[in-house]
Amino acid sequence: MSEEELNADGWAAIDEALEQLYGEQEQKHYGTAIPYMLGGPDPLNGISVYEVREPLPHWHFITYGFSELYEKESEDPEHSGYGFELTFRLFKSAAEDEPPAWALNLLQNLGRYVFNSGNVFRSGDYMDANGPIALEADTPLTALAFIADPLLPAIDTPNGRVEFIQLAGITNDELLAMQVWNTLGVLAEMKEHLPLYMTDLQRDSLLKLPAIAEAVRLGSESEGSNTGALYVDQLAWENPADDSVHTLQLGAKQAEIVGKLLRGRLLKGRTLTLAGPEISVSFETGDAPGFEIRGELIILKLDEAAGAALSEIFRPSAGLYSLPGWPELAVRIVPTHITDNEGTIVKTIG
Repeated sequence: MSEEELNADGWAAIDEALEQLYGEQEQKHYGTAIPYMLGGPDPLNGISVYEVREPLPHWHFITYGFSELYEKESEDPEHSGYGFELTFRLFKSAAEDEPPAWALNLLQNLGRYVFNSGNVFRSGDYMDANGPIALEADTPLTALAFIADPLLPAIDTPNGRVEFIQLAGITNDELLAMQVWNTLGVLAEMKEHLPLYMTDLQRDSLLKLPAIAEAVRLGSESEGSNTGALYVDQLAWENPADDSVHTLQLGAKQAEIVGKLLRGRLLKGRTLTLAGPEISVSFETGDAPGFEIRGELIILKLDEAAGAALSEIFRPSAGLYSLPGWPELAVRIVPTHITDNEGTIVKTIG
């Protein structure tokens, strides 16, 4: 059966939403030659790109493929496929006639992440890219934030509901602010300087603006952190043979954010869970410091003094640290190596 003969109601619903926004404007569409299910490299069926002039010249990317474009296949009647499509608004220079290939590749890479992991993106999520979001570009934007597309509301299709989730490039310190407070709160404070949450590779961190930095500080102090769980790839726990000193290990890159999260969570009486390749560590408030081992889960009970001490130790500086007043626990911070796509170390932290 040819593609023209397929029931493409899901695809048509997205087209209709875009037609309501852009009218008869001709978009650029980048389709996938070989379907992913047949061994093709790209999981998304296609990406449409519109050239937009207001409020600033930019490219507007919309994916086709996270939702069910053809026949209904999933057993979830409420959502079409993963329940969303991604969008991306990228500042357009006067010299550009075509949208940059790196942006198309970024969206396909996010598709591979979702298809391989089953994890979905929702408004309020964030993702560390561990390097420039545009490979080989000189940009301070090294992470992504996700928010509902401000001009594309969710739609109901014959295959279920589809949200349009926009990604926005952010700097590392903006990512840290979102982790210690929440993504939507930080984006709201930056909105005046990010029209339609547009990504500009050349912009600097907006936290350098005193008014935004102060608003974020007050928000995180008053509300605490919404980040209750964090994946930490260098997380480890060592039990000594003589049961004397147990050692918690973290990588230098994530040590600082864990320290800030501890303050943002424990001060509000909330737990923080770190998930690693082999173990999970849960930090909870308690009357006295102590720990409990339940198989692959380690529960650390922290009183105010222990929480403050750990927050001070968790910083991007490699070493073995002891805790005042808690001789049974030590913390080892190990260097984190940042590699490129070929596995070459390009940066070492700690």
